[in-house]
Amino acid sequence: MNMKYINKVLLSTLLVALLVVGCDTDELHNLNINPQAVTQINLNFLFTAAQLGAASGGSAGDNRYIDWRTNIGMCSYAIQHLAQTGGGIAPGDKYTHNPETSNAPFEFFYGDELKNLGEVLRQTGPGGYDEGNKVNTRNAARIVRAFLFHRATDYYGSMPYADAIKAAGGGAEFFFPHYDTQKSIYLDLLKELDEASAALSSGNPDDGFAAADLYYDGDIAKWKKFGYSLMLRLAMRISNVDAATANTYVAKAIAGGVFESNNDNVWVPMAIGPSEWTNQNGISRAFYPGDGGQPTFLSKTLIDFLKGSDPGTVADDDPRLMIISGGIGLWTPTDWTPTNVDPLAQKGMPNGKDQTTLEIFEGGPVVQDATYSKINVKMLQDDEPYMLMNYGEVELLLAEAAERGIGGASGAKAHYDAGVKASMQMYTPYDASLTVSDGAVATYLATYPYDVTKPALEMIGEQMWVNKFFNWWDAWSDWRRTGFPVLVPTNYPGNVTGGTIPQRLRYHPLEISGNPNFSAGSTKPDEYTTKVWWAGGAE
Repeated sequence: MNMKYINKVLLSTLLVALLVVGCDTDELHNLNINPQAVTQINLNFLFTAAQLGAASGGSAGDNRYIDWRTNIGMCSYAIQHLAQTGGGIAPGDKYTHNPETSNAPFEFFYGDELKNLGEVLRQTGPGGYDEGNKVNTRNAARIVRAFLFHRATDYYGSMPYADAIKAAGGGAEFFFPHYDTQKSIYLDLLKELDEASAALSSGNPDDGFAAADLYYDGDIAKWKKFGYSLMLRLAMRISNVDAATANTYVAKAIAGGVFESNNDNVWVPMAIGPSEWTNQNGISRAFYPGDGGQPTFLSKTLIDFLKGSDPGTVADDDPRLMIISGGIGLWTPTDWTPTNVDPLAQKGMPNGKDQTTLEIFEGGPVVQDATYSKINVKMLQDDEPYMLMNYGEVELLLAEAAERGIGGASGAKAHYDAGVKASMQMYTPYDASLTVSDGAVATYLATYPYDVTKPALEMIGEQMWVNKFFNWWDAWSDWRRTGFPVLVPTNYPGNVTGGTIPQRLRYHPLEISGNPNFSAGSTKPDEYTTKVWWAGGAE
């Protein structure tokens, strides 16, 4: 959606000001000043609001919208963590076109979070009211903004970036923003992360930062780790298409210091109130019966992986099987009633089926609630915390970097083992019962030794895939970059990809028709099958 939507609130405020203050020359001159850029703005509040909104990547008052339509509807099904026959938003299951799924990130991304972060950066930048006074708030905001833009460009490819930053930061209005290539966006995001992470310091003056910070309560060391860990992710994401830049920034990330334990994980705290639309977990709300009601059936691909090479024994199971799965049962608005929690009995639904083809596949009538495993409801309460990034991912990225000789990383096996362990032991913030012992991790690693069971890069890719359960948008990105795990596409009649797993989202139709800069700068062709730059497409 073009930048006029960003400025609707600003323009409305100007109209009200005209009616209130009169029309002398000085007052008319002052109307050229961004009405949001007043000294009374509480930058701590804006920063906190942006952190909260980052949980769904820009929710603009509806915390479940993007998760429901896109993170779940496209990504969770495309990478075969979930499956369904119908009755919910699931274009990723059968590769169909759902306008809301494709439109949602573009429609909401340039709203609240970008505007809030832009105002924080404007006020703390050159000439701003808080220039030099809120250095850590400013640089933490740069890290969160980089996270959000990276998510957005991974969905679409080329995006309005430089013009969007100027508009959100109180600069000139951009009704028709120019598009920046994904390559140029990534290069600037890496620069931003480099500068911001280095500039964070416990010695900086920053009144109120600790109280405003939802993620780390003002812990600067952890913020620096977040910045460098995100840098590592972005550098590895472009490693197949820009090896030199990837090498440089992987080395910078390692030298700067990345996550060291699950205590560094980025969790966004959620709460039942005061507003369900702002404070509750958008993923949980999308699934919760009586609210979003999206089906929670786990995919056959995922359950088969978690059950190990011998489905007839639990000895080789992944310890996450009965963490991710709550069993087979019925979930209603008032109760979860499991009917089978035996690990051996867990069964995933095949992707790409409707009820008729599902019954053909199963060889007879199927009652879905009595047949297939569902997401563990212990992780789907409305006040569950929302994970943005975790230590397990970082260790697996370091394993891949070491395996491929990128950025001076070494010790691939040690990083892989640490990544698997961290990934298995990161679920207790959802519920204290979701624990995995060190012994269970050791047994699993001995059962499936690194670079023996399968090639090293395939094993890393598979573990990254499981690690990002709930962060399906990024699991989809990992799969598009690495090709792991090896997924068998579906070919449902009438699909729009020719039976191939989607590679990106389509742009919003209002942007296509309303922005004259769209044609020159957008990723082409605007189809689900077009690869973004870091996956091998055009810049």
